[in-house]
Amino acid sequence: MAFKWSLSVLLFSVSLFLHCSIGSSASFGQAERLIRQLNLLPKDAIVALGDDELMGSSSSSSIVEKRFTFYSLGDSGASVEDLGHHAGYYRIQHSYAARMFYLFFESRNSKEDPVVIWLTGGPGCSSELALFYENGPFTIADNMSLVWNDYGWDKASNLLYVDQPTGTGFSYSSDKRDLRQNETGVSNDLYDFLQAFFKEHPHYVNNDFYITGESYAGHYIPAFASRVNNGNKAKKGIHINLKGFAIGNGLTNPRIQYQAYADYALQTKIIDESDHKSISAMFPACNKTINLCSLKGGNECITAFTVCTSIFNNIISIAGDVNYYDIRKKCDEGGLCYDFSNLEKFLNLNSVRDALGVGSIDFVSCSPSVYEAMEGDWMKNLDVGIPTLLKDGIKMLIYAGEYDLICNWLGNSRWVHALEWSGKEEFSKAANVSFNVEGAEAGIMKSYGPVIFIKVHNAGHMVPMDQPKAALEMLKRWTQDKLVGEVAAETEGMVVEI
Repeated sequence: MAFKWSLSVLLFSVSLFLHCSIGSSASFGQAERLIRQLNLLPKDAIVALGDDELMGSSSSSSIVEKRFTFYSLGDSGASVEDLGHHAGYYRIQHSYAARMFYLFFESRNSKEDPVVIWLTGGPGCSSELALFYENGPFTIADNMSLVWNDYGWDKASNLLYVDQPTGTGFSYSSDKRDLRQNETGVSNDLYDFLQAFFKEHPHYVNNDFYITGESYAGHYIPAFASRVNNGNKAKKGIHINLKGFAIGNGLTNPRIQYQAYADYALQTKIIDESDHKSISAMFPACNKTINLCSLKGGNECITAFTVCTSIFNNIISIAGDVNYYDIRKKCDEGGLCYDFSNLEKFLNLNSVRDALGVGSIDFVSCSPSVYEAMEGDWMKNLDVGIPTLLKDGIKMLIYAGEYDLICNWLGNSRWVHALEWSGKEEFSKAANVSFNVEGAEAGIMKSYGPVIFIKVHNAGHMVPMDQPKAALEMLKRWTQDKLVGEVAAETEGMVVEI
């Protein structure tokens, strides 16, 4: 749902996305331009007097929730009679006036299925982007009706979407000091939310728990997983049964991933050899600023963001109208790369707002202010805490659509291979095997111990949108510890290694 503010929904992940790139502190205006490439309106949450009356705000409880029902076309395929859908607000514990909005969809299969939380990237993009365009229970038709998603992840999990950081989606604050600027603030808010959520839903406490997301969530997720793991080890609060985390087309280790941009662009013939040489010559300066960011933090990290994103921007200037979330596609003459406008239309319907209990709060699909506030976090390496997670028995799945440029599979593969953990050598030597779905190869997989990497075929930045059947099957097998055991024979003759 994780990107560069260029799509930004970026998703996406959006995954999108805003996630993986762009630079400079004219970034606010740049972010707005990028959001428009998704046919969304850039804006920030505005809290008017009286909005404190909405669900979850006036109550003294830390969390207030309501069940809701959307009329949906088609067959849900649910095997449970009581299919619960919930919307709620969490009063963020360590904040001035922040409220975190979430949506919880009980599994269509079994309440014993794992609890899976999804985080969209940006930073600053709403998880509703993923809900309605990637892996949620529904998709939105042009007439604003909902259609059941045959490959929604709620068919294999109890699925939780959170609008975060504050200022994203329906989450809001009346105090600008609640804008988060680093992963410590983001992960603490999410951990505190989970404590309140499981207190509200104690019957799910013993279920397996997985953290998933896309794009800039490649930053959020390792920090959040570490926060949960540390809380468990300190025996504070409710023990969260964390089993693993999965990142799709994420930005996790900028040093390695920004160096891979030129190589991926050359492999896919977006640039030629002479372009590759000149763009590769830009990396030493990027690397130097990343070092200073690591040593000094602060403004050095803003400088690193500006210097390093010039590498990506250089490639895009050569690529022209190529959609950098999916290089098989083009953006139109007006710069529109995706049309996610039905999301805002749907969520602004009075009937929908009444069902969700959000009052008059603006829905912010992607927030330029949240994006800008997190710029100093962008070039930090978030894989540093992963070895401890792996040592503590928490498994990791990294997957990437092969046609995404902004958070491409090559850079993701390289940081996974470079990760310093006890199984590093064995993982590097492991064979590449086919990831098959219904007898057809859906990707190439490599694994050892708790680590799995999958290069997903025929997909861009948003794998669950481009390959919904494969994405659901991947989640299902992974959470059931069957992903590695069900692969086909080893793949031979690959042109590029993963």
